[in-house]
Amino acid sequence: MSNSPDTSAMQPVSPAVGATLDEWLSYLEAIHPTEIDLGLDRVLTVFRRMFRTPPKARVITVAGTNGKGSTVACLSWLLGKAGRTVGTYTSPHLHRYNERVTVNGKPASDEALVSAFEVIESARGRTSLTYFEFGTLAAFHVLAEAGVQDWVLEVGLGGRLDAVNVIDPHLAIITSVDIDHVAFLGDDREVIGFEKAGILRQGRAAIYADVDPPSSVLQQAAAQRIPLIRLGVDYSLAEHDGKAVLSLPKGRGLVGGDVQIPDVVLPLNSVAAAVVAISMLEPAMSSDQITASLGGVTLPGRFERLASQPDIYADVGHNPHAAAWLARQVAKRRRGDGRVWAVYGALADKDVAGVVREMAVVVDSWYLVGLDCPRGLSSDELARRCGEPLSGLDVSNYPSVADALVQLRQEADERDLIIVFGSFFTVADGRIALAAQGCS
Repeated sequence: MSNSPDTSAMQPVSPAVGATLDEWLSYLEAIHPTEIDLGLDRVLTVFRRMFRTPPKARVITVAGTNGKGSTVACLSWLLGKAGRTVGTYTSPHLHRYNERVTVNGKPASDEALVSAFEVIESARGRTSLTYFEFGTLAAFHVLAEAGVQDWVLEVGLGGRLDAVNVIDPHLAIITSVDIDHVAFLGDDREVIGFEKAGILRQGRAAIYADVDPPSSVLQQAAAQRIPLIRLGVDYSLAEHDGKAVLSLPKGRGLVGGDVQIPDVVLPLNSVAAAVVAISMLEPAMSSDQITASLGGVTLPGRFERLASQPDIYADVGHNPHAAAWLARQVAKRRRGDGRVWAVYGALADKDVAGVVREMAVVVDSWYLVGLDCPRGLSSDELARRCGEPLSGLDVSNYPSVADALVQLRQEADERDLIIVFGSFFTVADGRIALAAQGCS
């Protein structure tokens, strides 16, 4: 639990009535001394003032090192196709804060978010909240006001002490456990697994969407008598001739049968977890309905194709685990005699050398770029931190994603493939730059 002091005396004045969303967001950035302050004490206090009774919606909480956003996208899409009204909360956003909260697939309006911020400001009194905690409570308020039947919530960091965890989920999903956010979660998978298993609730079903769970996750599930549905144990995923099949044995809450998964450009483990979840929830969908529905799932920034001739893709992957998946996608789509160009920009707290090691097997030329954002690395500093994995490779430095793409569009052949990746900021800059350049 957090022991942060009451900082109300140092807080700026609340936005005036009629303040814009941007004014509120600027205020949220200023009212807490740290960007991240893990712990549930403060946010739970305000949550209980806002909600006298638990929200009436069915709640699915998704935690994990990678694949959370893809799982939320797939599951919310399937729930909508099943006839449910659905709200989602994810972070961070690419371009507009509103993307973080959706109601039936549409981003929350400025008015809905501002109204939520006003309610929280009134409810919190002298309790200090971080930007993320304020935003999480705002998402809960927006979804409650919308009256949607299902809330699909993405954990921001870890799980046990994340603000999302003030709500008890009906179903919990852990997508994967790997090394990231070392400063807050450490560099031990067992410790990280323990933190992510904090979203589990006694006696309520949960899904683990990878084949190698840390023992800490299994121990937490056993201690709380949780029916943990596991990839490789309770369901299986196989690929044959480029096609994927998910097999769901009957029992343990699963409907049973095989589901054909179409060629969606999202991690298969995440797609499979969403399908397993939908098979455990009402209303039921047939395997054919699921297959047909999955064909329409998209998620901006997840191996998203931004342009053709040459093909330009963008991906928010920012750690070695995500880079390994990304490298496989690039390998599948590169043309035999075409080159692969990487436009890579990263934040200061990431394992950039590990990312380069994973991607180096498919990348021919590297364009390292600077990011003009908090924690963003300059291209020179990025090159220095990448170190030995870049040794002997074809590497160029550019001050921005836009500068790199201008040069690449002159150098790359139409049979080449360009991947813009490394963070949400990198992808956002790439999308903006390509739109400005009239690329499609």
